[in-house]
Amino acid sequence: MTDTQNNFDLDDVEAVSAQSVEPPRFAHDLEAIYDIPVTVSAVLGRANMQVSQLLRLGRGAVVELDRKVGDSIDILVNNRLIARGEVVMVDENRLGVTMTEIIKSGKVKN
Repeated sequence: MTDTQNNFDLDDVEAVSAQSVEPPRFAHDLEAIYDIPVTVSAVLGRANMQVSQLLRLGRGAVVELDRKVGDSIDILVNNRLIARGEVVMVDENRLGVTMTEIIKSGKVKN
């Protein structure tokens, strides 16, 4: 065989390889769970108080939480910790949350 018979175009090989590989099925496999409702909660902080204190609260009362301004907030899905994040302004009347850290253990830090 001569050198000219052994040469081939790499573009042709890549095109054939791309056609023979199956597309990822991950998104298709998840379609079965897309309609399952979940509860997402953003916990700004926590406070412990007696029932008598709770009953004395009125409009405008301030409850001191265990977090400071600027601390990260807990993001829970179905009461399970999945991430931490920060509060952001969506527009002048609404707040949102952006995730800054994914939590794998699912344990809430106190």
